Amino acid sequence: MGFWVYILRCGDGSYYTGQTDNLEKRIAEHQVGAGEAYTSARRPVKLVFSQEFSSRDEAMVCERQIKGWSRKKKEAMMRGDWAEVSRLARGRSSGRKM
Repeated sequence: MGFWVYILRCGDGSYYTGQTDNLEKRIAEHQVGAGEAYTSARRPVKLVFSQEFSSRDEAMVCERQIKGWSRKKKEAMMRGDWAEVSRLARGRSSGRKM
């Protein structure tokens, strides 16, 4: 069984980061407004990033890390622009690559 970190773009343009062990089911729940007040008030949502991990602990660490990132840094990661992620991380002492 895999564990996923995912990012949704909400209807208002904001991003929501979460983790789950069933990506399809969790996205469907977000789409109908079940389980998360933040996304239920900002539908529709669209999956814009996902990454699979072998353990829940790894997924949770990554989720917490991404949640602390700026919008620009999240968008650089979603584009796969790791040079930009690193550049943005240098400005913060807590910024680290996944």
